[in-house]
Amino acid sequence: MTISDLFGIGASGARAYQAAMGVIANNIASADTPGYSRRTLALKESPSGAGTTIWYRSGLAYGGVDIDRIVRFSDPYLDSAARETSNILGSADQRARWMSDIQSALNDGTLGVGQRMTAMFAAVERLASNPSDTTLRADVLFSFEQINTAFGQTRGDLVAVRNGIGAGATTETDALNKALQQLADANEGLRRSAPETAAHIALLDSRDQALGEIAKRLNVTIDFGDHDAANVSYGAVKLVDNIVANPLAVSQDADGLLHFAVGGTAIADPASGTLGGMTKSAQVTKDRIDSVDALATEYVTAINNWHKAGQTAAGAPGTDMLAMGADASALSVLITDPAQIAGVSTSGVSNGNLLAINALRSSGSFEDKWVGLVAMHGNQVGATLAEQSAAASRDTMAQQARADVSGVNLDREAADLLRFQQAYQASARVIQVAKEVMQTIFSVF
Repeated sequence: MTISDLFGIGASGARAYQAAMGVIANNIASADTPGYSRRTLALKESPSGAGTTIWYRSGLAYGGVDIDRIVRFSDPYLDSAARETSNILGSADQRARWMSDIQSALNDGTLGVGQRMTAMFAAVERLASNPSDTTLRADVLFSFEQINTAFGQTRGDLVAVRNGIGAGATTETDALNKALQQLADANEGLRRSAPETAAHIALLDSRDQALGEIAKRLNVTIDFGDHDAANVSYGAVKLVDNIVANPLAVSQDADGLLHFAVGGTAIADPASGTLGGMTKSAQVTKDRIDSVDALATEYVTAINNWHKAGQTAAGAPGTDMLAMGADASALSVLITDPAQIAGVSTSGVSNGNLLAINALRSSGSFEDKWVGLVAMHGNQVGATLAEQSAAASRDTMAQQARADVSGVNLDREAADLLRFQQAYQASARVIQVAKEVMQTIFSVF
């Protein structure tokens, strides 16, 4: 080994460890960057001094160190598991959100349909105790107005939920299409970049980030091909085919149901992911609106039949009390004169028909069905929230397991930075020693 060998070895070490510290600095700077995977440098012995020549004996020549490649920390299994749990959580989150909004729209409070029905029966009962009281008669008419208002408010709130799901589905579809294009762009870049280079690894990060965004929204199949490119399919439909992205389109029917298409061709409803959760929520919202309309119709029919079975104090037959337009938001009270309330029974009892209204409160009545609807949906909300909690726990564990491999740990980076700094200083010391030896030799002559 010559003095020049020492200079070369020291210089190679200084270059390598300087680059290694640069990689660590990049890790630290990118610690909070979404989709970033930790990197490090793989070093190898320099081949420049490994061979033998006529001047040196074999095994005595050393060339220092070279940079072999950049290593990206990732685990395909953990990445896949994290995408799967994110997909399940995305569906649960959406259903939990919209199911809770539907529950709020059904409103089981003092201003809700159920409480207003109870108040109406109480008002009729008070009138039955004093059938000639004009104020109590006015209270009865007002109680029907309040039920109508509650029905209209509930249906309006459910329609707002329906519209919100449609708007949310559009936003999520736009985000999905953006991720599909990001993946196609990453695939194109991966075809052009050399493996295990900084540019290639940055493209792998972009690819995996896009895959995570796609899987969060839709239950897709992912295949990896040449040059680490990823293709994405939904059923038999290719959403990303190498460098070509095929965007989704979403539409919403008048009844609120969501439909999806690719290239103008309808595709099956998503089973999971945020779009799957929204699709299921849209169906539930439609069912609730239909149930509210059906109950409003039953309520109007039952009240009108009851009222027409009696007669007014003046002996006139009872007429329809209520009318309903196209849906539950278009209910109205037809009687405006309190004297027109048919509280007298056909047998002539002054409060006979008023007392007969209690028959409408039997099991299976519209009031009973409303309570059942609210209770049924409440049970569904509870089950969905429990599912969301379980899905969130599984996703947290999966994301943490992935982060343990791919994420940046600042303590670990600090330790590696100190280690490479010491190695760099040692390489610099080798150069300094070689210089001092060279100066000593020259001073002899």
